[in-house]
Amino acid sequence: MSKLTIPKNYSSALNLHDTQLAIKTVKDFFQGMLAQRLSLTRVSAPLFVDPTTGLNDNLNGYERPVTFGILEQGDKEAEVVHSLAKWKRYALKKYGFSLGEGIYTDMNAIRRDEETDNIHSIFVDQWDWEKIIRKEDRNLDFLKETVKTVYKCLRKTEQYMAIQYDYIDLILPKDITFITTSELEEMFPDNTPKEREYYFAKAKGAICVMQIGDKLANGEPHDGRAPDYDDWALNADIIVYYPVLDIALELSSMGIRVDEKALKEQLDKAGCPERAKLPFQKAILNKELPYTIGGGIGQSRICMFFLRKAHIGEVQSSLWPEETIKACEEHGIQLL
Repeated sequence: MSKLTIPKNYSSALNLHDTQLAIKTVKDFFQGMLAQRLSLTRVSAPLFVDPTTGLNDNLNGYERPVTFGILEQGDKEAEVVHSLAKWKRYALKKYGFSLGEGIYTDMNAIRRDEETDNIHSIFVDQWDWEKIIRKEDRNLDFLKETVKTVYKCLRKTEQYMAIQYDYIDLILPKDITFITTSELEEMFPDNTPKEREYYFAKAKGAICVMQIGDKLANGEPHDGRAPDYDDWALNADIIVYYPVLDIALELSSMGIRVDEKALKEQLDKAGCPERAKLPFQKAILNKELPYTIGGGIGQSRICMFFLRKAHIGEVQSSLWPEETIKACEEHGIQLL
């Protein structure tokens, strides 16, 4: 069941035609700056993968990938990607990239089990990026510096869009505030993880929540994280306060990737040590893949944020429940 929030007195500042032009403006500016600041080269990426390779992102472990049989290959099964978190690391080696170099790509996915609302869709579009680092760069200081670089790109984009469109005011603070999931738990012990993010993001404007995936003092993780790409001690989400919907809005999920030690430990903690036998995971354990940092940045999410839209369907084409379509029409929310 879709959950829909209707902001009081909301109306889009742009019609459908001008919204499409503005979406392109946001995407062109942001991805150009991101590629420049992180030394990334644009590459082509798969829409689907062979499930036996272990390359697909299994997200929280319960989401069902979209699958289909390939007629020419005897109905061999393929999976539509959930994300390219693992594929990118493999690609960096295959394509011959060197230390300090990276890649980025348009990642399109279908998440059939997603619960849709104002910021969630079954269609996912993001920039997936990955960069080769040294083993000694696997630390919090390096992670924080990279987060600051991504955040600067977000702030520059907001400033650029405010020049292009008079109705856009600057709301992102100059600096992003870092906090760990354990610190959030100590600060808000009686609240859920999402409530903690909301209260802290509303107070600070922009926050970076680190160390997601492992269990906290209460015995539960802050949020689900697959055990075989991010190092749970070295990952981060960039979250901003979004006044249009009065929510904490995650714009980017990123992290330093697992090395052989972290992978083994996290597979055991997640109760899936058998994944170590898959080709991708085995390559990490055998030190055959480079050490990397990478992440995903939601394309529709940042377009929605910078254009001050009330629903992600205003900046992407997807399928929505009939009741959502009807309610949006009644309240001036123009779905693409």
